[in-house]
Amino acid sequence: MDFRIGHGYDVHALADGLKLVLGGVEIPFAKGFVAHSDGDVAIHAICDALLGAAALGDIGEHFPDTSADYAGIDSKILLQRVAALLRQKGFEIGNVDCTVRMQRPKLRPFIGAMRSALAGAMGVDDDRVSVKATTTEHLGFEGREEGVSVSAVALIYKV
Repeated sequence: MDFRIGHGYDVHALADGLKLVLGGVEIPFAKGFVAHSDGDVAIHAICDALLGAAALGDIGEHFPDTSADYAGIDSKILLQRVAALLRQKGFEIGNVDCTVRMQRPKLRPFIGAMRSALAGAMGVDDDRVSVKATTTEHLGFEGREEGVSVSAVALIYKV
């Protein structure tokens, strides 16, 4: 069987009064993402991991932030499109794992909803999606609450 692994990484700045959408879930918080789309760094990192595994470029190539078509778009739509593209190329998603780095808010109460939202957008079972969260112990831009970073890995295979 043809297995492939991809890695993705994304960062967005935080600013007061904006919406915080992470892993396809809106999270109540005083800050949100400064971005062209909804800024969902988890989904953007996962898209890059999936696209990279299939050697299909990156999220910016498929959904450029210079296009008005993607202004404010729900990133779950982008993830649905990436999953559909992979399936058109004969791939299926084995699993996805991502790690969110941000100081606040605590994400544990939202992890289950994120896993379900991500799995639904990719058309896979929840047990194929892992979401982990960590603080950076007040170090770096994440620790100072200036931004959020996410890394993701994905396993895909030819069907």
